[in-house]
Amino acid sequence: MIELLELPWVQRLIYVVGGLIVGLIIEYLLVARIRKFAEQTRFTWDDVVLKALKGLPTVWIFCAGMYLAVGVGDLGERTVGRAVTVLQVVAILAAIVGGMRLAGGAVESLSAQTSGTTERSPSLVVNLAKLAVAVLGGFIILQNLGIEITPLITALGIGGLAVALALQDTLGNLFAGVQIILSRAVKPQDYVQLSSGEAGWVSDVRARHTTIETFPDGNQVTVPNSVLASSIVKNFSYPDLALWVSVPVGVSYASDLGQVEQVTIDVAKEVVGNVDGGLTEPEPFMLYKEFGSSSIDFDVRMKVRDFRSQGPVRHEFIKRLHKRYGSEGIEIPFPIRTVVMKGEQKS
Repeated sequence: MIELLELPWVQRLIYVVGGLIVGLIIEYLLVARIRKFAEQTRFTWDDVVLKALKGLPTVWIFCAGMYLAVGVGDLGERTVGRAVTVLQVVAILAAIVGGMRLAGGAVESLSAQTSGTTERSPSLVVNLAKLAVAVLGGFIILQNLGIEITPLITALGIGGLAVALALQDTLGNLFAGVQIILSRAVKPQDYVQLSSGEAGWVSDVRARHTTIETFPDGNQVTVPNSVLASSIVKNFSYPDLALWVSVPVGVSYASDLGQVEQVTIDVAKEVVGNVDGGLTEPEPFMLYKEFGSSSIDFDVRMKVRDFRSQGPVRHEFIKRLHKRYGSEGIEIPFPIRTVVMKGEQKS
């Protein structure tokens, strides 16, 4: 048995298998328990770091076992050198993957802390952060392989000009997306309406386009970032999610306007107090607007929690107001037109 353990290939096998087993033990016993504990804390950065490290200890310890394995026996200086270089590149690649995860998680966490909500950061920002880490890691790998990166950077600069000319539309959308995100005029979970008529919830801002989920049908509209940046956009979620709902109403000229006002406000207060999404503060109010062709017209305004809440509140208000007007004897007149016909002129 001792003689068997002294064989080089057996020792290499022990180092390789042992590194893999130790890595799996550390990953699924130690790191997994730390991750479960971190999920129960209120601190978010430990979750970001542990998610970034998922699976990486196994790779690094396995590489360490492989490194010890190639040092056993006489494999030749050239073979050992190549094997060590490959192991270094694999370890650096694992670190790059962890850095990309960490960069993306950090952007997500900072976005949530800045907005005060759990909204996720646009994909464009996350991808740019990951790309920056990947490029930096690529340069480190090239240097580790002994490749001079200065001529490469120069060549990329010259070639980048040609690529920029060939991809003007793509780059225009990319920079427009960055402008949209930096201005924070539009961000995920905002309800917006474009000057072209499209309206819905902003799902994500990507490199080339912004996706909008229409309401209430739930279809997806894709808008190029350059178009969105140059459009007139009405944001119903900014600066405050709460908004006023306006309902136009008309009553007969024979109505007691004092009674109409009292009854209407009572119904509006009842609706915002009982219907989910209605806000009791500030209180509903109404303003007479004009003498219409067949009625005295006015608008009733009620505050709701967000854009999605206005439909149920408006629906319930119209239903209850119609019933209350009927019981109070307040008439909502049909459109009336008086037609005066001139008699035929005498010849």
